[in-house]
Amino acid sequence: MPYHFTPRFTPKKPIKSFRDLEVYQKTLECSVLISKDIAPQAEKCNYSHTKQMVECALSVPLWIAEAHSLRFADFALALGYLEKAMSGCNKAVVYLDQLRGMYGEKVSGDVCADLAQRYVIVRIRMFRLEKAWRAYMDKAHEQRQPGSRAA
Repeated sequence: MPYHFTPRFTPKKPIKSFRDLEVYQKTLECSVLISKDIAPQAEKCNYSHTKQMVECALSVPLWIAEAHSLRFADFALALGYLEKAMSGCNKAVVYLDQLRGMYGEKVSGDVCADLAQRYVIVRIRMFRLEKAWRAYMDKAHEQRQPGSRAA
């Protein structure tokens, strides 16, 4: 009988700060790569949206950090910041696709495609994070209601 390898279950590290969030780590990594590697190449090609691309990439981790900080104080505002971060991911994909389409032979087209794919994946994970935050807040709200079963 053949043996099938099953990877061991490893629980995720508890989230103690926004720096522990995988979506923050991944978007920070992408923003650094765009700033250090892609932006200089884009400037050499005279890509007219280089500055906006860098600002967009740098703003996504900031919005995640703000959303994490505000999630208990002002939940609606925190969700707004998380939505901005998701929108920023979409914008970053557009900038990278435009750059690759216009100057694919002069810039690292494969790197642009890889970064765009990373943003797509992290955007999906942010959506799941938003759903998890909503579920947690709904559950906490139910427990605080007078006459609820948890009271």
